[in-house]
Amino acid sequence: MKLQHKRYLQRLAAACLAGTMALSMISCGGGQQGDKNLITSQAGEERPVNLFSPMEKTLPGVENVARNAFDLTIAMAEEQLGVTVAYRTYTAEDYQDKTYDDVTLDRVRSNMDDIYLLNPDVIQILGEEGELADLSGLECAKNLREVVKVANTVDGKLVAIPQEMVAYGLFLNMDLFKKYGLEPPNTPEEFLECCQVFQQNGYQTPVGANRWWLEVFVLAIAYADLYNGGNTAQEIAALNSGEAKYSDYMRPGFEFLQQLIDHGYIDPEKALISEAIEGEGPDFMAQRTPIVMAYWGAANTDTAYGAPDFEMQVVGLPSHLGQMPVMPTTGFGIGANSQHMEDAMAALDVILSDEALRTYTNVNKVISSSKNVEADCIPALKPLNDRIQQNYYVLGSNAGMKLEQWGNTCIIVRELLAGATVDECMARFDQLQAETLAK
Repeated sequence: MKLQHKRYLQRLAAACLAGTMALSMISCGGGQQGDKNLITSQAGEERPVNLFSPMEKTLPGVENVARNAFDLTIAMAEEQLGVTVAYRTYTAEDYQDKTYDDVTLDRVRSNMDDIYLLNPDVIQILGEEGELADLSGLECAKNLREVVKVANTVDGKLVAIPQEMVAYGLFLNMDLFKKYGLEPPNTPEEFLECCQVFQQNGYQTPVGANRWWLEVFVLAIAYADLYNGGNTAQEIAALNSGEAKYSDYMRPGFEFLQQLIDHGYIDPEKALISEAIEGEGPDFMAQRTPIVMAYWGAANTDTAYGAPDFEMQVVGLPSHLGQMPVMPTTGFGIGANSQHMEDAMAALDVILSDEALRTYTNVNKVISSSKNVEADCIPALKPLNDRIQQNYYVLGSNAGMKLEQWGNTCIIVRELLAGATVDECMARFDQLQAETLAK
């Protein structure tokens, strides 16, 4: 059971983090052999730096904003350092074969590349194994937001750095909120009141949900105090030692989800089988569902929620401390035994410099990992961005926690949707914590 859960968690992480520019392609699997679906670009110069990621270099004449932005930062490194960054790319053929996470673990452990784009659970695994280099000595590390350092530090080493922060929040149809005299909810109680009003006015299922992202409700409620109460390090230490229980933190969030299910504010059967955005998106865009939860980038993308026929506002998730953004992080890491360590470190320092991140952020309209680079967000995202700039947030993933958060919480939320009780879900957290501490 433990092995099966671990394998499933690796397959889950990519789909859960579809909000990042690069990881939107990771949820599919690759071939059974490690390199079957890897397209390797040949470096034409003496100083190659091998980059492994789920994205290929942008082809001439092909429009892809996210990849174009990344390519611009790569070009900066190549021009300044005289290196050639060779893209080694994971290409998914179907959903049945090896996942990006599986392949990445194999490649890092086998020292096959230099720089890797990593999901949070993989960052945690490889960091604990000592397979990732310490990046804290890079110049760009001095400019990082504190949240980035916290989320990507394992055993005192900064083992990964992202280009952008992924923030999740509530997407609200403000035309409907104003129609019924409602304000964006701050607390769980206010959220339930909004749902009640919508349901009384004919919106039988006010909240559009999918099988990946309901954990953001839980995480916002569970960790509001932990990340905003001034005692973060001590509380995490207590969880890592077993002195404190994850289930005690998680219970209020799961009880809140159970209330949403009991009142019919979400449809658990539909949520259990719905893919992100595909499941709830059409109803939200057609104004049949007033509320969905999604990531920052979805507000910028016409294929997601970027072109509604109504006023949209994105706010944090409800917590007793008010609207709370939930922020999981991916990141770039360098193998501890990288063949081209010096050039890889120098290249990553350029790619993640403030200069490069300004270019990347301006193109993608995202939240930079640097505290010196501000996001030029669209009006709909301003409420969520304001909370982040005020340093109100919870981390959806934290490599400093021994028990992986994002994927595990998502899995157990799905057990709740399938009919498990809150007590059964808390017992599952206790079991996972005991297994983790026993390693």
